[in-house]
Amino acid sequence: MKLSTLTELNAERAARRPAIVVTDTASGEQRLVKAVEVAADPLHAELSKQLRMGKSASIEVDGKKLFLNVYAPTAKLVIVGAVHISQALAPLARSLDYDVTVVDPRTAFASPERFPDVPLIAEWPDVALPPLNIDHYTAFVALTHDPKIDDPALLHAFARDCFYIGALGSKKTHAKRGERLKAQGASDADIARIHAPIGLAIGAVSPSEIAVSIMAEITATLRLPKAAA
Repeated sequence: MKLSTLTELNAERAARRPAIVVTDTASGEQRLVKAVEVAADPLHAELSKQLRMGKSASIEVDGKKLFLNVYAPTAKLVIVGAVHISQALAPLARSLDYDVTVVDPRTAFASPERFPDVPLIAEWPDVALPPLNIDHYTAFVALTHDPKIDDPALLHAFARDCFYIGALGSKKTHAKRGERLKAQGASDADIARIHAPIGLAIGAVSPSEIAVSIMAEITATLRLPKAAA
């Protein structure tokens, strides 16, 4: 790889922006395609697919064999609310290679005994969230059922363009949440981004089953084409 290409690639990775190095396996020629350039690239369909999957792959186009080396940031999961669902969700997400952080100012809930080996921040969202550098490769879930905690957390998630935002609560609860958030400056488009009730509709009842439904919905949002997600 040319030094100039490597330098550009390292800059994209440091900024948590995905990129793909396209290599002609016959000639060895390489080019770097940044995420913002994918839509206009002649290989946009193939590049978009591999970015969604987060996997490198060999393809053949017009008789040329190409290797697409995908560099995607490690996905994060920020869980607001150290509740029973979170106790099941955190290890499940970690098993899928997410960087997981649990935020809850209530120290009776956010304890190492309840969340062994999971980073905990026992602070209010306005203090806990900014240092986490939440970004587009972050899934964000609000599970406390407490507007004083969940609402400011969701406003932060809107501002950081998280790829998935979910919140616990019934349709009635969510309607009231939407009214509160709009009163605090959220747009209709922001509210529409919230998956609520959270998780896929699989008839989940127990905290563990709800955690599975949430993780499945996060995976679908990350991996499926936008039209199908």
